[in-house]
Amino acid sequence: MRYEKGRKDASRGRIMEVAAERFRSDGIAASGLATIMSDAGLTNGAFYPHFQSKAELVRESVAAALDAQSRQIQELLASGGPEKAIEAYLSAEHRDNPEKGCASAALLPEIARQPPETREVYTERFLSQVLKVAAALPQGKDPEGVALGVFATLIGALQLARAVQGTDLSDRILAAGADAARMLIQQR
Repeated sequence: MRYEKGRKDASRGRIMEVAAERFRSDGIAASGLATIMSDAGLTNGAFYPHFQSKAELVRESVAAALDAQSRQIQELLASGGPEKAIEAYLSAEHRDNPEKGCASAALLPEIARQPPETREVYTERFLSQVLKVAAALPQGKDPEGVALGVFATLIGALQLARAVQGTDLSDRILAAGADAARMLIQQR
């Protein structure tokens, strides 16, 4: 049976979208292919025409999630500068919806245990984000170093706030992380 042109690409995109959300919400190890395929509205057998392995799906899903996040960061920087990006990143909405949020904050410990190819793709995409943020910062001695510090601060604050979610401490961590990121930018 023949399917209309573009259906395979659409199915692949749907699998990657569902996988990226599932990985960010439940973790890579806890996300089985059967659940991902079911959530995508496809059978298990439909997986292998698109991907050779779960590792390939992880690599491509993480890359796509980071690419989408990079575009979002660029939009925030263009519309409101670093302040708007910090505010959006350390918002209660972002904290409360990891499946739609930052792949780094949701997956770093698991990415560190992925095959070298996945870590290389992650590194390339992450560095691209750092360079984009560095270009948007006031130029001082080391804008890339400042951008790395800002990312480390934001990601760590978001992870801590999620760990204690549902408490007043969670909101305090978001606010403290935002203040620390702002100070890094101002100190250049």
